[in-house]
Amino acid sequence: MSDENNSDEILVEVKSDDNRTNKDSIENIEENISLKEIQHLLEKEKEKSQNLENKLKHALADFQNLNKKTQSEIENGINTKLSRFMIEFLTIYDDFVRAKEVFSKDEVNIEGLNSILKNMNLLLEKNNVVPIEALGEIFDPNIHEAISIITDSKLDDNTVTKEIRKGYISHNKVIRPTLVEISKKQGET
Repeated sequence: MSDENNSDEILVEVKSDDNRTNKDSIENIEENISLKEIQHLLEKEKEKSQNLENKLKHALADFQNLNKKTQSEIENGINTKLSRFMIEFLTIYDDFVRAKEVFSKDEVNIEGLNSILKNMNLLLEKNNVVPIEALGEIFDPNIHEAISIITDSKLDDNTVTKEIRKGYISHNKVIRPTLVEISKKQGET
């Protein structure tokens, strides 16, 4: 048993020596690091933190810009494809309108054509495709395409006198200009 007591005493002594060593180390560190050094280290850490925060903000802004650009490109791509499809669709639509006009002159029943045209008009409306109103308006090269000129002294120059083919706008962009006839005063043609 006496051996056990000796080992306990030794352990206690070692623990006691360790505590003194730890205290001595802390005191040495405290003596070696001055308040100015701590403040300097703190400032450096604040700068690092601020730099990292700024980098994070820039990365977030870059991500948001990329996200907006990607979204815009996707929307533009979809609108371009939709516009191309609508231009082809409008050719078929024009054929139906002409057929209705011919059949109505021949007094043929056009109820079926009216129903089809009504559905086509709803499809155009649903896809934000609106006709350009040109008759009586002043010629605008952004939305009209003049293919003939008439002389009429009663009308102002460049007045649209006839719509030859209807034009359309989709998402604030002309997808097909209106083909028009415009007026000029006598002697200006």
